Amino acid sequence: MKKLMAANWKMFKTWDEARSTAEELVDLIGAKLPEDREILIFPPFTSLKGVGDVFSKAEGFFVGGQDFYIEEEGAFTGEISPKMLKDVGSVYGLTGHSERRHVLGEDDTYIGNKTSYGLSAGLKVVLCIGEKLEERKGGKIEEVLERQLRVGLKDVSLDVDPKNLSIAYEPVWAIGTGEVAGPEEIIKAHAFTRKILLSIFGEKANEMRILYGGSVKPGNCGEIIALDNVDGVLVGGASLHSESFSQIILA
Repeated sequence: MKKLMAANWKMFKTWDEARSTAEELVDLIGAKLPEDREILIFPPFTSLKGVGDVFSKAEGFFVGGQDFYIEEEGAFTGEISPKMLKDVGSVYGLTGHSERRHVLGEDDTYIGNKTSYGLSAGLKVVLCIGEKLEERKGGKIEEVLERQLRVGLKDVSLDVDPKNLSIAYEPVWAIGTGEVAGPEEIIKAHAFTRKILLSIFGEKANEMRILYGGSVKPGNCGEIIALDNVDGVLVGGASLHSESFSQIILA
């Protein structure tokens, strides 16, 4: 199973900035990309085509959409469909990110609808899960993760190709704060996530990647990526600069 080194650029970078960063990243990594790594960037929608064109010339580099709607087309002002994402080179779609949940108000059911729809529409999907600080302090980590997983995957076909579905564990309190879950906390959360996936999908769940996200940096990625059940990372701020993200990729 290849490690998925993913980056969420959120609402940063113009077309020129995104394309330039993508070119720098390809130049820095080049033939040095380990055989057990894949690179995935979630740029803003406006930059998908530019970044995708750069990556089309490089082995092991992919782009994805940060969000999508649950219809192929229609009168849904401001939305974008999986069909449109694929048309500009997207292979992946992202669902359940904490900002979609806690800033933009998406609930577990809607996130589950998007996850199943994206998969059925031909995207590979990374579903994000994670607890808030008050939930962690209240001893509700497993309760939150199990709810987000079971509702988020409720309508996903049991025949899903495990290579098409990844889970990103991102404790909300660690995103963009500089705080990182400790190794034992990550191991425990990822082991629990794997347990729930196995209860849903059976043995094929061992082939589904579980990523860690939350203040991942060049200085801590090596330790994190070596932990049990950590099959990649989802990086925010440190991915905006090609130099720091290239160090994370090669950690």
